Amino acid sequence: WRRVRAGEVGVVIGSRSALFAPLPDVGLIVLDEEHEASYKQDKSPRYHASEVALEYARLTNATVILGSATPSLESMWKARRGEYRLVQLRERIVTQGAGDPRETRHGATGSNSSDLRPSAPVEIVDMRAELKAGNTSIFSRALRDALAATLAAGEQAILFLNRRGSSTFVMCRDCGFVLRCRRCDNPLTYHSDQDDLVCHHCSRRYARPEQCPNCLSRRIKQFGAGTQKVEEQVRLLFPRARTLRWDRDATTARGAHDRLLKQFQGHEADVLVGTQMIAKGLDLPLVTLVGVVSADTSLHLPDFRASERTFQLLTQVAGRAGRSRLAGKVIFQTYAPTHPAITAAAQHDYLMFYESEVRFRATASYPPLSKLIRLLYVSKGEARVREEAHALERTLRERIRQLGATDIELIGPAPCFVRKVRGDYRWQIVLKGSEPHDLLRDFLLPLGWRVDVDPMDLL
Repeated sequence: WRRVRAGEVGVVIGSRSALFAPLPDVGLIVLDEEHEASYKQDKSPRYHASEVALEYARLTNATVILGSATPSLESMWKARRGEYRLVQLRERIVTQGAGDPRETRHGATGSNSSDLRPSAPVEIVDMRAELKAGNTSIFSRALRDALAATLAAGEQAILFLNRRGSSTFVMCRDCGFVLRCRRCDNPLTYHSDQDDLVCHHCSRRYARPEQCPNCLSRRIKQFGAGTQKVEEQVRLLFPRARTLRWDRDATTARGAHDRLLKQFQGHEADVLVGTQMIAKGLDLPLVTLVGVVSADTSLHLPDFRASERTFQLLTQVAGRAGRSRLAGKVIFQTYAPTHPAITAAAQHDYLMFYESEVRFRATASYPPLSKLIRLLYVSKGEARVREEAHALERTLRERIRQLGATDIELIGPAPCFVRKVRGDYRWQIVLKGSEPHDLLRDFLLPLGWRVDVDPMDLL
């Protein structure tokens, strides 16, 4: 920090906090992968790094570059309206030795020339048809065959599922009781490596019960799939295949990320199974197959950005295939094969998705066609949270009437989708309109309320 302030540093590389480095003469600010939600600080003071960067650039006469293969809808909306200058890279640039990366691994050297490559073709597999054909496996026949061919060729594969654990919930088949976290009231995930149940919101672990806590039945079963189950199934189908798993559970130790990456880059494993950690930024020349085990994981969440996040994630993970002179292939397994987020990602067509999503959001006036403010109240007592939420709703509706702010829509109050975390109940009120902050100007919110302008999600 002192070196930066003293002008001894010409380039600062960092996360969103790097924007506050005291560079004496800023000329350029680059936000790589500008669509990432991590650019939003979700604790007070809440801010979005792109907004800070743009204001910083205005004050210092610097240039800002917002880089992404899948720009946020807000950024593209502004580019279309002439607020940003749009620069497009229409083909992927691949830097690779002239030879086969399998040969390069054994010591052959090639030039470091760059060439332009089309993106790997994507096959969409309708998992409903797989079920009708009697295939109840988590792998479609197409993915299983492609994985076998990839392994036989001595190449590598990535299997992506944005869900940790072995099974996503545990349920009694007699009474239907679902095991939940006592602190968060969310379904527990079964982890086979520790043979226990884990809450992915507060990380609390529970022993796996032998019988149902509700009816004492022993007919308890795990349902759904996570990265651990995917890895287990690969080992069952391909006993000779070497696997690595890259998710939060496998990377808790210091240096685990670098170790796993070096192992896979060194071809010490044939199949890499992982969550969104493996979707971005990895250049793996020997990967010729990417299989998305479930393209629907985040698609049906009750949030207006669910389709956008799904499209971005699928596009990013599909980009891991075919990054060398070896031909690549991508397979999306889905129960919604005609959804615009799925079909646009399969065609690597950002503008197709953008046009479709803007039309969808226009029907309900969601950003970028409007602005949102999320008011969140969190407390241990559920009754208190409910009372506070309804009290503020009455106050705000009266204020809307007094100000004549008919263009501001008040949504709620209602429990959040994740209604309880670490023993705290969560309720929210959402303000939507062209200038919803007008409602809060010169208005003192009751103690305990959190204000999030332009929230990244409403979960």
